[in-house]
This record gives sequence, structure tokens and C-alpha cells, in this order.
Amino acid sequence: MTSRVSLPLIEALRDTARRLASESPYQWGHMGSCNCGHLAQTITQLTKAEIHAQALQRYGDWERQLVDYCPTSGLPFDQTIDEMLALGFSREDLTHLEKLGDPAVRQAIEFERRDALRHNQRDDVVLYLRTWASLLEQRLVANLPLPAFAEAPAEALVLELAGY
Repeated sequence: MTSRVSLPLIEALRDTARRLASESPYQWGHMGSCNCGHLAQTITQLTKAEIHAQALQRYGDWERQLVDYCPTSGLPFDQTIDEMLALGFSREDLTHLEKLGDPAVRQAIEFERRDALRHNQRDDVVLYLRTWASLLEQRLVANLPLPAFAEAPAEALVLELAGY
């Protein structure tokens, strides 16, 4: 996981998982309704057809498109990738998402289920997205600054709470 942790990024993962879990059209071989395609829909508000049409302007699946990505190409699909990267995802994150391959995310899934994950199965994608969001949420919370409280003796705290 190389993504920059932020609440909008976590929300994008959770929203995508929620849409997929509610039987949104899913087709792994379709650039707009596969794993990355669904995340792109969430982030860009483009339809699956619009994303797919953009992707057809250049050769390759998401993995190939991410390798060939050029921020100055002017290609609409690169602009879609730009939006995903701007939210905090890395190209590596997106490549992992397409194959459900991030080692840290997979490690957080119980062994029996992890071993049986298939990159082109809706329920597995939903589990992966939710797990990824949870891991990022844990990182976000762990990095929140907490106020420093002066320690008071327990007896003084009890007296204070009792109104003395």
C-alpha cells in the first residue's frame, strides 16, 4: 500500500465496495466495470461506458494503461488516472487492485479466504476493498495527534470529580 492516507481516499474505497456489494454491474474484462473501473467510476463520476471508451483510445488493460500512463498525453484515460492519483492512490495500488494483489491487504484477510481470493469475483473484490479501507483507516487514526494530558494522582482526580 503506497497510497497517501486520507479520509476521501478511504471513502472512495468504501463507496466503491458498497456499490459493488449492491449488485452494480460487474465485469472484470470491461475497463469501466472491472475492479479499477468501479473505483474510477466512484472517483470521476464517469459511467462505465465513458471509462471503457476512453480506455479503448490506447491499447491494453488497466495494468498496461498504468504502465503507459503519461500525465501530459492529453488522453482522456490518462486524465481519469490523474484524478485517481490526485486522490492519493499510486499506480502500484491500482495495479494491485486489478489483481487483488497487495501483500499488506491480502495479509489482513483471514488465511482461508485469502488463499481462495479470485481477482474477477465480485465478493472477493468487495472484501479486498473493505479490507484495504480498514487498513488505511487504522493508519489514519494511528497518525492523528492526540492532546497531551498531565497525569494527576488518582486520589486528586476522584476528589475533583466528587466536587471537593
